[in-house]
Amino acid sequence: AAPAQAAPAQGTPLQDTPAQGTPLRPLRPRPVINRDNAGFWDGVARHQLLLQRCTACARPRFPWLPGCADCGSPDWEPFEAAGSGTVFSYVVMHHPPFPAFDPPYPVVLVELAEGVRMISGITGVAPEGIRIGMPVELEFLRVDAELELPVFRALTAEGAA
Repeated sequence: AAPAQAAPAQGTPLQDTPAQGTPLRPLRPRPVINRDNAGFWDGVARHQLLLQRCTACARPRFPWLPGCADCGSPDWEPFEAAGSGTVFSYVVMHHPPFPAFDPPYPVVLVELAEGVRMISGITGVAPEGIRIGMPVELEFLRVDAELELPVFRALTAEGAA
């Protein structure tokens, strides 16, 4: 038997316009935007995947950080990622259920062409079709009226969803 569906916690925002006959469901969690990562989210709003590059040692980095982990320099510049990469690792979440997601849902660790890795969702492939080394490309997914996220689309027909 399937686990019972938990009711949304008090104060959990719900999607405001469900299809007729479907129950209201909680919105996806919102990213925490702060002074260190606001530029990344500004890029997402413009459909750009922005990484950081240390201006002292030229090392790319993600996630956005206030200083370089390699040389310690606080100086950096944003640059746009090409948007291509490969699946470095992945997991398919089945349990515990999370109210804003429909299990099973895959979570991938993508190694971008620039050499950094990013945790993301994946589209265009069924969970059982995901493979380490699978090529992917960036796309932006609108998940509700207020939230759009960078995700990756599989570039293979194997296991297409």
